[in-house]
Amino acid sequence: MPLNFLRSWGGIAGLAAGLLMHGVLSAQPVTAPVGQVEFARGAGYAQSPGQNARILGKGLEFREGDTLSTSDSGSAIIRMQDGTRMTLRPGTDMVIDSYRFRENAPDNNMLLSLFSGGLRAITGLISKNAPDAARLRTKTATVGIRGTDFDARLCQGECAAESARVPQQARANTVQASAKLVGVRGEIQALDAAGQRRRLVDGAAVYPGDTVETSPAAQGVLAFRDDSRLTLGAATRFKVDSFVFDAGNPSEGRFLMSLLRGSMRALTGLIGKANNRNVGFTTPTATIGIRGTGLDVSCDEACNFFTWLGTIEVEPTGSFGTAGQTALQTLQAGQGLSVSSTGMRALSAPFLEDLPRPDSVPVNTEQLFSSAALPADEQGLYVFVRDGHIEITTSSETLQLGKGETGFAALNGATVRPLLMPLFLEFDRTPKPDSANPLLQSILSETTNRSANVCR
Repeated sequence: MPLNFLRSWGGIAGLAAGLLMHGVLSAQPVTAPVGQVEFARGAGYAQSPGQNARILGKGLEFREGDTLSTSDSGSAIIRMQDGTRMTLRPGTDMVIDSYRFRENAPDNNMLLSLFSGGLRAITGLISKNAPDAARLRTKTATVGIRGTDFDARLCQGECAAESARVPQQARANTVQASAKLVGVRGEIQALDAAGQRRRLVDGAAVYPGDTVETSPAAQGVLAFRDDSRLTLGAATRFKVDSFVFDAGNPSEGRFLMSLLRGSMRALTGLIGKANNRNVGFTTPTATIGIRGTGLDVSCDEACNFFTWLGTIEVEPTGSFGTAGQTALQTLQAGQGLSVSSTGMRALSAPFLEDLPRPDSVPVNTEQLFSSAALPADEQGLYVFVRDGHIEITTSSETLQLGKGETGFAALNGATVRPLLMPLFLEFDRTPKPDSANPLLQSILSETTNRSANVCR
C-alpha cells in the first residue's frame, strides 16, 4: 500500500475498517517485540514484512524489520528494550533493520533506516556500552550514535519554509569542546566535573573540567581549538582545568592543564604564542611555564621533562627539589630535567621517542572545528547534538559532532558544520521523547509561532 495513502486520516481509517471487517490475520510467524509505542497523535502505522499494517497507538508493540510511519500531521514516541527513546516527527518513514539486545551481551546492536521525516532521540544501553553498535542509515549518510541526545532530520525542500516562520534570529553554530581526540588506539575514557564517565573514540569532544584517562597500551592525540596538540601515552590521567579561546583575540585566551599521571608530548598553540603567561601546566612535582614550545613529560614517582622546541621553566612544588638548588629551572631545546622527592637532576636525552610527537599525527583541524555558510534551502541530512557524540559518515567524508553542534550531509556526500544553527532544528516543536506532556506540546506546536518572551 502506498505510503502517501497511509499518510492521510482517510487512508488510516480505511485500513482500520478493512482489518476489522475482514479480520485479516497473517499466517507468517511473529518475532518477539523490540519496543512499544508510548505516545501517538494523528495517523500512523507499523507494518511487518508480508503482514498487514497496524495502527500506531499507545502500547502497540513493534518488531525487528518493521516499518514505522507517521502522517504529515502525526507523531509518535517509542521506547526500545535497551531504553532508547525516540520521537518520530510528522511525515516520517523509518525501518528497524536490525535490533539485538540482551543485558551485557557483546553482540548488541541497532540499525535503523530513515527514509523521510526525522526523529528526536535519547539513546539507551546499546550505544552507551558499545560505541559502534548503534547506527542510523539514510540515503545521504550514516549516523554513528555514540551514546547521546540528538535530532536527525531529512530535508527535501520543506525545512527552509519552517525556518522562515520562526521570528528569532539564528545563532552561531559554535564548537563548545576545548579539544577533540584523534588517532585513538586502545580504550580511552573521560570523567567530567560531575563524575560522569564516557568512552572516547576518534573525533570525541573533550571539555573544560574533563579528566582524560588512557588504559594500558592506549594512546591518542588531543587537538585543541587553538591548535595546541597533546599526545597522551598509556596509563595516563590528564585534566583540562580551563580552556578559553576566541580565534579573533587569542591573546585573551587561557589554557590551564594538569598531568596527574603517565606521559604526554605537547605542542603549544595560538594561546601560548600570543600570551604565554596565559598557559599553565602542572604536574605532581612541578609547575611548568611554557614559552611557545614542544615538550615531553612523564610522571610516576618522579616527573621528567624534556624540551624539543622552544623554552620551558620548571619550578618544583611543595617539598620537591633540594636545598641549595635554584628553584626555577629554564630548559632550552634539547635539555631535560627530573624532579622528585630526592631533588633535581639534569637529563641529557629524550625519553618518550616511542610515543609519536603530536605534530607528526595527521589532524584535520578544518573538519574538527570549522563552520561554513549553508543555504537555507539546502537539501540533505541535518543532525543536532544536544549531548554526547555523533559521527556522520558519507561515501567520501566523516564529520564529528559534539555537544551543542549541528552537522549537515549533502546529497553529493559533502559534509559541513553550518555557520548558523538552523532555525527549524533549534525551534522544533515536536515533543522530545522525554517530554512530560507530549500531547500538550503537540497541540501548542500547531498554534502560532512562539514569541520571543516565551521560555524555551
